[in-house]
Amino acid sequence: MAMSKTGKIFLILGGLLVVVLVVAVAGLLYVSRSMGRPSVKDNSVLVLNVSGNLPDYVAEEPLAKAFGIRQTQSFTSLLTQLRKAKVDNRIGAVLLDIDFPGIGWGKADEFRDAVKDFKASGKPVYAYMEIGTNREYYLATAADRVFLPPSGDIYINGFAAEAMFYKGSLDKLGIEAEVIQIGPKYKNAPDQYTKKAMGEGQREVLNAVLDEYFSRFTTAISESRKKSVDDVKALIDGAPYNAVKAKSLGLIDDAFYRDQVDDALRAALGYKEGDKLRTISGGEYRDIPSDSLGLNTGEKVAVIYASGAINIGHSSNGPLNGEMVGSDTVVDAVNDAAADTSIKAIVLRVDSPGGSALASDIMWHAIENAKAKKPVVVSMSDVAASGGYYIACNANKIVAEPATITGSIGMFLGKPVMKGLYDWLGVSNEYVMRGKNAGIFRETEKWTPDERAKMEDMAHSVYYDNFVPKVAAGRKKTPEEVNTLGQGRVWTGTQAKANGLIDEFGGLEKAISIAKDLANLPADKEVKRVVFPEPRPFFETLFGNDSAAATKQQQAQAAILESMPANIRRAFRYTAMLDQMQRGQAMLMMPYELEIK
Repeated sequence: MAMSKTGKIFLILGGLLVVVLVVAVAGLLYVSRSMGRPSVKDNSVLVLNVSGNLPDYVAEEPLAKAFGIRQTQSFTSLLTQLRKAKVDNRIGAVLLDIDFPGIGWGKADEFRDAVKDFKASGKPVYAYMEIGTNREYYLATAADRVFLPPSGDIYINGFAAEAMFYKGSLDKLGIEAEVIQIGPKYKNAPDQYTKKAMGEGQREVLNAVLDEYFSRFTTAISESRKKSVDDVKALIDGAPYNAVKAKSLGLIDDAFYRDQVDDALRAALGYKEGDKLRTISGGEYRDIPSDSLGLNTGEKVAVIYASGAINIGHSSNGPLNGEMVGSDTVVDAVNDAAADTSIKAIVLRVDSPGGSALASDIMWHAIENAKAKKPVVVSMSDVAASGGYYIACNANKIVAEPATITGSIGMFLGKPVMKGLYDWLGVSNEYVMRGKNAGIFRETEKWTPDERAKMEDMAHSVYYDNFVPKVAAGRKKTPEEVNTLGQGRVWTGTQAKANGLIDEFGGLEKAISIAKDLANLPADKEVKRVVFPEPRPFFETLFGNDSAAATKQQQAQAAILESMPANIRRAFRYTAMLDQMQRGQAMLMMPYELEIK
């Protein structure tokens, strides 16, 4: 049928509109790229804000900046700025503005290594913080000089690890957590819901971790501040201190306000009297392309980030569960990187306490296939435990920081029994079933002896037939050796290297260096880091059907959760984990959310 005249006009107008839109987008891209190259004056100071959540990786989108949309700073981006500043002749020094960064002790070690690498350029690094606890001060002592304002304080009081238990609350609600765990001494994740106090295994591990962290902390301060370790321990026992007292004790270099720190930098960099200090913020400097400084060029190495708890499906980031590693997302990324002949090696960056056993095994399989085509190296961040270790164990090499938390080779499964709560609420229910074990996931009934025996068989299959043999094959150990190291036991990076669960100390840079060597790439040549999966286009996330976008309901949920104490938010996350187990998923999860303060 012939098109009407009006239809033709609409078709032409529609085509013109598409052309205009394409041109507009191209123009915005050009403008955003032009905006992305700020002017850096000679002898400038790069001011890096070491603050915020600092997730391992956040995709940088030029168009988002063009629309004025603020982008979250990532930990990887922070380290990239130091790498660039090291080789940028226009940068004369770096000032670290430290304000309670949301990182663990593994990332803290990696950041200190990056600062040390920058200092090899001969350029000074100053650190400034208004108030600081152990972690902030640990980061600051990597700098050449440390400053607090006269009214500032440092709380280097020593280390503490907290364990919370919710059985008392569940008892009042009439809820009972029924679980099966392999490694009952060390696989303590269910203990939060089945006990009211710390068990022997949990106490043993926490004390071992605290001993090592405290030793590393005091040694680092001793080396940085030119004091004996015993003197440092005595200073910690006398803390906290205000800035003036901290200066008199030699813990900081001066009690300066921020403008006075700028004056000190002006003098150190040889500025003339009256010259204003030239600075560039990390946010601006982030827009200087790495390749304009001779970095991030050459042969390609894929970097795949696996950050968060492990689950089936796509990776996500929500108010309740936080960052989630989706097996579909990681498998697609690994497969694409393995199939791309321009990619010479793959680096998997893991920052995960574990999660679904099924999802972990699916990702392990993808890595096993990829390893047959090109080298795969794992870089462990703050934590790579349980399922996080499962997806790392078959890599060609595993790299971790001494303070990384890893291991936790064990598993558990279970279900919440809600009968007491239902009785209290006056709710009654009945089941009509076919099949002997049809009621195995009934919410109101504990497992019968036969049902429990079936679930124990499932647990043993996951641990003894899958997890242990795969770790043994990957780490070239016997299953008996792995079982001895397993049973849910958590190890630090230092301990893991001693018992053969990792290969080398270091961060992402070390992992990339090893990947280059395994791929027979020249050690003195740069490589181009290509992140998989490729970030989604800005317009797709803005206008498309974005399953990760926050709905009004999610925003309301996030607001409620954010108003709660951190420990309560963690309890909700573990409750969501119990819900997954009720659907039959076995869990390879770190035994507790370890936070050393």
